[in-house]
Amino acid sequence: MSHDHDDRPGLNAAQAEAALNPPPGRVGGDLVTETLQGLGAATVFGVSGRPAPGLSGALRRSALAYVELGAENNAAFAADAYGRITGEVAVLLLTAGPGALAALPALQEAAAASAPVLAVCAQVPAAGLGGRRHGHPRELRDQQASFRDVVKSVHPVRTASQIPSAIAAAWESALTAPHGPVWVEIPEDVLRAETVLPPVSALDATPRELYPRPELTLVAADLLARAARPAIIAGGGVVRADATGKLRALAERIAAPVATTYGGKGAFPWEHPLSLRSWPGDPRVTELLEAADVLLVVGSGLGALSSGGHTFAPRGRVVQIEADAGKLESNHPALGIHSDAREALDALLDAVEPREDATAADRVRTTLEAAPDPAAAAQGPGPDAAQGLSPDARVLAAVRAALPDTAPSFWDLTPLTTRAWSAFDTRRPNTMHSAQGAGGSGYALPSATGAAFADPTTPVLAVTGEDDAPHTAAELTTARRYGLPVTWLIVDGDGDRGDGGDGDHEDRDGGPDALRPDLVALAESLGVPALRSTPASLATDLTTALRAPGPSVIVLRAR
Repeated sequence: MSHDHDDRPGLNAAQAEAALNPPPGRVGGDLVTETLQGLGAATVFGVSGRPAPGLSGALRRSALAYVELGAENNAAFAADAYGRITGEVAVLLLTAGPGALAALPALQEAAAASAPVLAVCAQVPAAGLGGRRHGHPRELRDQQASFRDVVKSVHPVRTASQIPSAIAAAWESALTAPHGPVWVEIPEDVLRAETVLPPVSALDATPRELYPRPELTLVAADLLARAARPAIIAGGGVVRADATGKLRALAERIAAPVATTYGGKGAFPWEHPLSLRSWPGDPRVTELLEAADVLLVVGSGLGALSSGGHTFAPRGRVVQIEADAGKLESNHPALGIHSDAREALDALLDAVEPREDATAADRVRTTLEAAPDPAAAAQGPGPDAAQGLSPDARVLAAVRAALPDTAPSFWDLTPLTTRAWSAFDTRRPNTMHSAQGAGGSGYALPSATGAAFADPTTPVLAVTGEDDAPHTAAELTTARRYGLPVTWLIVDGDGDRGDGGDGDHEDRDGGPDALRPDLVALAESLGVPALRSTPASLATDLTTALRAPGPSVIVLRAR
């Protein structure tokens, strides 16, 4: 019996020489950086001056660009954004114990958004593992346990020879649908110890394809072709799978109205005749979806945020396509198809018969006209189109007028953001991102920083409420140090509420405003241009800032 080994990776002359005569001075950390480079990484994220032990020298000896942020959680948010924008694995380096734990909320956010983040974390020396409690600094009895329920997979390392295989396995896991954060844990003494192992030269970490079962595709195609009132809900899985074109083709083939979840914004063109836009929203849109005799849900588990707090109650047959098997039928009985959205939609396009329905677009138009949302009208071409709208609508109109279609934006969880989920036309998929999984403050600015590293030629917008801005203002120094095109829009509390507030923020001696920092002065003290804006001048101010090189800050006083 013979075997064909032609597909095995080989070595060139220089690699062969290095394998037989490894260069001196290498440590376990070099195996980490060599493996990452071999897998295609170019940029890694971490904390200023404190990469994991054994990695400082290895990073200097490598071709990897080490991006330094001010805190572990911010570095993890930046890696998350880098992974979302590029679709590639974003590498995060963490120290043991408190440093690792600080990144936990950001990794939970990455898990909720299916962002491919590979966290390489140090661990106490191998002799202290297994709860031996030798009292090492940063010692946790079971560090993995803190992350196992958040990340997609955990890959512990105990010896230097395990490093390349563990990182390659984690890389593959991060990129296999559903994408997600993964965890590699390496003892500090293994990272620091000299190694005689040859340089890492060739690795295979090809993600596994997740195809739909053909018999399920056949049933789903038949249901959709025979449906009288089909409808589609598209979630973030469509965007992550780069399947927006296939979604549009299927919707047009079966004449099905399409709504997107907040995580799926941009999955379907906002102005398309079949577009119900972002949902959950007006009860009339919900009624149209609930009344569908066949409802196709693609790339969403219809969790609380995507179903009006689990109030959504479809009355027809549900077909659910989801890459995360645990989300199949987790909220509604369905024909569950475990598959990547792109592969499943491609299979449906091959199998489904065209369905004629000249009334579908009319029903969509009638539904939207009967469900006017003041903020939804803020999608006009400029600020003049926003006259007479609510304060939030005027802000969103100004942002839309100033923000280039291809520019990504990152939003902290504020009342303005919740309105933007429903009302803001992203115009391009994968351009609006917000804190949804962990829900904590301080997401927007470090995430925008990571996105700027993904594409330094495109401006990036971060949107934050004034009360949350001080939490991450220090990362302005990161944007300034690297000259990143990040514009930070800080909206005051009254602007967030949009209705003028209830007077709690009046400037009174000893009142809440007296305790607020001067954010313009703070930004300027860090060497970042800053100004105060109003709703009337916001579109112009944002346009100028987004076109300027380097970072900038705009503080919007909406009252």
